Amino acid sequence: MNQLAKPRLLTLVVNERSGGGRAGRMLPKVARRLRDQVPTAELHIISSSSWSDAEKLTRAAALEARPGDALLVMGGDGMAHLGLNAAAGTDAVLGLIPAGTGNDFARGVGVPRTVDEAVGAIVGGRTRTVDLTRISNGAFPQRYVGAVVSTGYDARVNRSTNRIRLRLGALSYGYVALRELASFSPLNYEMVVDGEPRAQEAMLVAVANTGLFGGGMRIAPDADPSDGLLDVTVIRTVSRGVLLRLLPSLYSGAFVRHPCVEQFRARSIELAGPGLFVMGDGEELGEVPVRAECAPGILKIFVA
Repeated sequence: MNQLAKPRLLTLVVNERSGGGRAGRMLPKVARRLRDQVPTAELHIISSSSWSDAEKLTRAAALEARPGDALLVMGGDGMAHLGLNAAAGTDAVLGLIPAGTGNDFARGVGVPRTVDEAVGAIVGGRTRTVDLTRISNGAFPQRYVGAVVSTGYDARVNRSTNRIRLRLGALSYGYVALRELASFSPLNYEMVVDGEPRAQEAMLVAVANTGLFGGGMRIAPDADPSDGLLDVTVIRTVSRGVLLRLLPSLYSGAFVRHPCVEQFRARSIELAGPGLFVMGDGEELGEVPVRAECAPGILKIFVA
């Protein structure tokens, strides 16, 4: 069989432990449906044994993809992060099968929330081309983030949530947000926004491609991942009491109406300052200084 005659290839990389083992339990049903409903494609299933293993597997599959091939990842936000980094700028179409707890990037770009519906979107074949945020710092000369880059109070909550043993999705994030607030102090940011220097004391500066993080918090409610711009949300210095009152309204996005909140769009932003570190898509991504810029139209993804 020559190269042109080969069938379309679907490579599914799965973290079977995601969602407390839910991904592993759902895998046989997902595989059966893909084989039955995409009969013209060859399905290759790979179970990852670790983060580094999943990173290598997803990248290899994306680099080998021909036009029409797809990289499918099944798991939580971590697997989505690896998948988008692997598929960005390649011929591979990314398919997300959300089987974790947060699934923020998937929701932000229009991937259905249930496993069955997400598989249905892949079967349906409708795609969307979206932007990503490209970051660079001392840890990563280049890394893509699909949802939100966090550096302040939000980053501390995210990192602490990752480290606790109790995993309750958004409830865990909310619990840790309250715990971290007790000892949190405002941070001094040194920023360069589209080439213009700016210094600011703030509780957080969040850089969004899609507007969701922390299991459904709408840090940038109007973010559009296909407009070629980053959505930046600044929560200026406020008392702990004010920030506490704002936290519930992060889930609806209504917090943006508070006078302490500033929002703007930019093509690039550089962030530095004492006590800051970088989280992106829920993953630890090193220290500041960090540069974030929009990478327009770099990823093709299956959507409903």
